[in-house]
Amino acid sequence: MAPKFGTSGLRGLVTELTPDLVRDYTSAFLAACPSGGAVHVGWDLRPSSPEIADSVIAAVQAAGLDAVVHGALPTPALALASLQAGQGAVMITGSHIPADRNGLKFYTPMGEISKADEEGIKTGLSASAGSGAGARIDAGSAASDAYVARYADAFGPAALAGMRIGVYQHSSVARDIMVRVVAALGATPVSLARSDIFIPVDTEAVDPQTRAGLAGWCADNHLDALISTDGDADRPMVADAQGAIVPGDVLGPLTARALGAKVICTPVSSNTLVAQMEEFARVDSTRIGSPFVIAAMEEALAADPSAKVVGYEANGGFLLGFTADAPAGPLAPLMTRDCLLPILAPLAAARAGGVPLADLAVALPPRFTAADRLTGIAPEASGRLLNELGTDAGARAVFFEGVGPETGIDLTDGLRVSFDGGDVVHLRPSGNAPEFRCYTEAASSSRADELLAIHLEKLGSVLKG
Repeated sequence: MAPKFGTSGLRGLVTELTPDLVRDYTSAFLAACPSGGAVHVGWDLRPSSPEIADSVIAAVQAAGLDAVVHGALPTPALALASLQAGQGAVMITGSHIPADRNGLKFYTPMGEISKADEEGIKTGLSASAGSGAGARIDAGSAASDAYVARYADAFGPAALAGMRIGVYQHSSVARDIMVRVVAALGATPVSLARSDIFIPVDTEAVDPQTRAGLAGWCADNHLDALISTDGDADRPMVADAQGAIVPGDVLGPLTARALGAKVICTPVSSNTLVAQMEEFARVDSTRIGSPFVIAAMEEALAADPSAKVVGYEANGGFLLGFTADAPAGPLAPLMTRDCLLPILAPLAAARAGGVPLADLAVALPPRFTAADRLTGIAPEASGRLLNELGTDAGARAVFFEGVGPETGIDLTDGLRVSFDGGDVVHLRPSGNAPEFRCYTEAASSSRADELLAIHLEKLGSVLKG
């Protein structure tokens, strides 16, 4: 499968991300999009990332622009530095997917590239390479330090005072930053399972072995909570004191409520409990992917520049669209997926309320989700199945036999089917990897898990034969 490009960036096998291809996409990005005179470059901890970064930096310099090199740091930290400088950025990361794959994520001085930017980059591919001589500037740890200070200043030294927070470090590029921030907010960080080998942690589909280990870590270390991220740290993972993962689309509403948000923009795959929360004036459903969430946020802000709008995804990445009042001071907008805010805001709210984190989740409307994926699924097979199920009610009746009468379908992104009694099954191919995802929602956690197991087995039979 050749490298694929979209608004989430370029993704593909490392063997196919050749220096020429990387330079071509970087040059096309610089030709199609504003840069502000320089491009900030960072990368995750995959073995292939530094070498790919060298090709990006060479293309930036050849375009006559300065390359501000940050090294290994979280994607949101790079985005923050880029936005504050009014300059472009390229992050080398494959996010949560395995180390045999990698990619590029592009930022203009205004933030993540849009669909219009995407088309411009595609049009500019294979243009003549530049012959300029931009400088290479070593930025050191400035961006990482600013990212830590953003949350240390906004939440203050007592926000997590007295708490013991486990930090599942694995190969997250934020593994040291998480420890620094937790300590700065008054908690005792407990570092766990640091790895020199890249581990593809998908916060939306945590593997059973990892889930089983969380409870043991929490019990053995007397933890109040356990936190982690995916590889490039734009998605959080949070577990309560018992080691139970708090889903990203539960962290989202908890964070939005803690910040006083009124308008929520979130993909159609997110838990619908948010629509039942009286604190929010409006909930806008979007296609899956941060560009679509950002577009909805920008539309809300265009209609009302004072709107207290936020966005989040089912994977937990959180986007802040207004200056929020945090416990110790103002928190400026950051409209790119961030991991730290949806980790810290719920934990600080729990600590301020004198209750365990689990109690905050239990108090929300009783809707529960589950999600997982099949890997190695060709896009052609995914497309055929979704086309059949989306257009043929009889085929849906056979595939979803036993769930109950169908009450509605939503084709916003993939196929989302609602059933009598409140069950929901949502099928969708990944946009940047040969994977097929299944999301379920129900009135109980056990029912959501049951629906997921049933339909993953069915999908395996159909898509893998």
